[in-house]
Amino acid sequence: MSRRRLLAMAGVSAGATLLGPRPLFAAHGETAPESANTAADTNNKSFGPLKQIDAGLLNVGYAEAGPGSGPPVILLHGWPYDIYSFVDVAPLLASAGYRVIVPYLRGYGTTRFLSKDTFRNGQPSVVALDTIALMDALKIQNAILAGFDWGARTADDIAALWPERCKALVSVSGYLIAGQASGKVPLPPKVEYQWWYQFYFATDHGRDGYEKYRHDFAKLIWQLASPKWNFDDATFDRSAAAFDNPDHVAIVIHNYRWRQGLAEGESKYDDLEKRLAAAPVITVPTITLEGDANGAPHPDPSAYASKFSGKYAHRNIRGGVGHNLPQEAPQAFAQAVVDVNGF
Repeated sequence: MSRRRLLAMAGVSAGATLLGPRPLFAAHGETAPESANTAADTNNKSFGPLKQIDAGLLNVGYAEAGPGSGPPVILLHGWPYDIYSFVDVAPLLASAGYRVIVPYLRGYGTTRFLSKDTFRNGQPSVVALDTIALMDALKIQNAILAGFDWGARTADDIAALWPERCKALVSVSGYLIAGQASGKVPLPPKVEYQWWYQFYFATDHGRDGYEKYRHDFAKLIWQLASPKWNFDDATFDRSAAAFDNPDHVAIVIHNYRWRQGLAEGESKYDDLEKRLAAAPVITVPTITLEGDANGAPHPDPSAYASKFSGKYAHRNIRGGVGHNLPQEAPQAFAQAVVDVNGF
């Protein structure tokens, strides 16, 4: 999300339909179960054996669930999170007949660059292209794309740039497309304060600090972004292993420095970034989600509704749900995927 656009942005709630034989939520309240934000209550501790596939510049590590002939859904994680944000979402969708793909983004988990000479680029259009390359490698022409944080921005970018590849969209915190120039605009101090980690990452001290304390840093972000999520050490440690990827720090630092105009991207992606900077309208069917306890910066849903010109609904998920919405409220997230497929 652009810091400038977040400041400029000030929900329509939609009812759930069917996931399998009956709705997960009986009414329009969109309230997550009380157990949704308590990690100890989740039942799925891991995915099955992970898969690897060469796709574009990467050898991508990913989890897969559900029938191979089912409608494809690609679930995209954010920072500092990983594929386990969807460990309870994937089996719900698989049981409903979907083919579920959950990839590690570049710089996370078992995903690796194919060449040591490839620039470790974290700019948004490049992360979106990684997903397109993965779809090509898996021979998926189009898919439902669903994500949060970096994953929501990536899904938004694909829906805007290549709508023919995105059957439908589920995006936590809504419209997150922004250009590099917006990150250069000074904001009022209270707003800037919310982006403290970006300023930390802008320094060599911050880069070295993240390299040394990446797990502690990530845990702090989890706590700040989801203040009511009672995750335990085992839940965090399971995801924190993904940050030991040898390219993780380089990708994260470049991403946030690029956003502020402090790091150059690659010129071959300039046209894509220019198109994204124009804040294109998203035309595919979309459901946006927001947790009632999201401690990360996020816009009011009413401010971005006009950026979606196709069939659209917004859902506020209650019950102490923070930034990592698919892991904190997996039923609500899975329900949104099923429902948007019916739009």
